[in-house]
Amino acid sequence: MKLKAFKAAFPKTIPIMTGFLFLGAAYGIYARTSGLPAAVPIIMAAVVFAGSMEFVAVDMLCGGFDPVGALVMALMVNARHLFYGLSMLTKYKGVGAKKWYLIFGLCDESFSINCTADVPEGVDKGWFYFWVTLLNQCYWVTGASVGALAGSFIKIELPGLEFVMTALLVVIFLDNWLKEKSHSSSLIGLAAAFCCLLFFGSGGFIIPSMAVIILILTLFRRKIEVRL
Repeated sequence: MKLKAFKAAFPKTIPIMTGFLFLGAAYGIYARTSGLPAAVPIIMAAVVFAGSMEFVAVDMLCGGFDPVGALVMALMVNARHLFYGLSMLTKYKGVGAKKWYLIFGLCDESFSINCTADVPEGVDKGWFYFWVTLLNQCYWVTGASVGALAGSFIKIELPGLEFVMTALLVVIFLDNWLKEKSHSSSLIGLAAAFCCLLFFGSGGFIIPSMAVIILILTLFRRKIEVRL
């Protein structure tokens, strides 16, 4: 059962592996060149496992002691996971003790796969979600470890590399678009994000857009499910 679920999950994570290995390595190098010991980015990759926040945390660790500011920043950067968690309540129901790791390991990419993937017939959904989450974390930790260990003697500029994950999420969105019979939910997401971008600006549109998307999907859930 576990092996069958692993074989079903692994191909879904290959695009994530490509992005996480390169971006994780960039994070590890960045942390080392910023003056942090090699162990710090490796431990953070395993324990924190929040890519964008880990980049921000490097500057915080290298700056002055400000626990309140760190708390507020972490909440702002990762607040979207509140909405991810709410939308995954049904998916993760009945998976047993694995749910605790699934909650901890929920990142953008694992959410995208577990939320949209069609689990093959005969494959245990709980183990499928578990392997997707664990593999993605392993990719990130591996990339961060390589970068951290190499960062002590590699001096390299990596401008624009953070766009790799943006491009990856666009590809996942397009793949989901092609699978949909009706594009209602996707169009709602695009419209809500665009309107919030115009109203709140690029620095603060993510959380409002997610709130609007969840509200609309909740209010019109039955109509959307009929179309799907």
